[in-house]
Amino acid sequence: MNRIAEALHAVAVTLWVGGLWAVGLLVAPMLFHHLADRALAGDLAGRLFAAMAYVGLGCGAYLLLYRLLRFGGAALRQGFLWVTLLMLLLVAAGQFGIQPILASLKEQAMPEQVMESVFRARFSAWHGVASVLYLIESALGLALVLLQARTPR
Repeated sequence: MNRIAEALHAVAVTLWVGGLWAVGLLVAPMLFHHLADRALAGDLAGRLFAAMAYVGLGCGAYLLLYRLLRFGGAALRQGFLWVTLLMLLLVAAGQFGIQPILASLKEQAMPEQVMESVFRARFSAWHGVASVLYLIESALGLALVLLQARTPR
């Protein structure tokens, strides 16, 4: 397979996993630490997580396609493909399953902030689920990086 496709493979892993870690482990916590307005911090963090979800969807789709075209049926016996698929499913569940629920709860709470409303407990529970999924995805990202290093491209 050509070198550009191989280089894009490495870039996709780096962009996806690096972005996950940067946003989830560095940027979001710093927003909540340094901004006095927690609602603003949450809004900005939410926008960053949404952007990373679309990065993940694009990178994950490319990685799956690349692996299937490069290795054919043998790709199904590689851990890399299964880790990528699981990460992709987690991204989709978060972005298209959980995030709409969180957005709906915020909208229902208006004009109050959701954390100052009767929806606080439900929002916190769903936010917790989203956080756990993101943490699992981030850990799987480490596996993806390590698997990339040992699998032929």
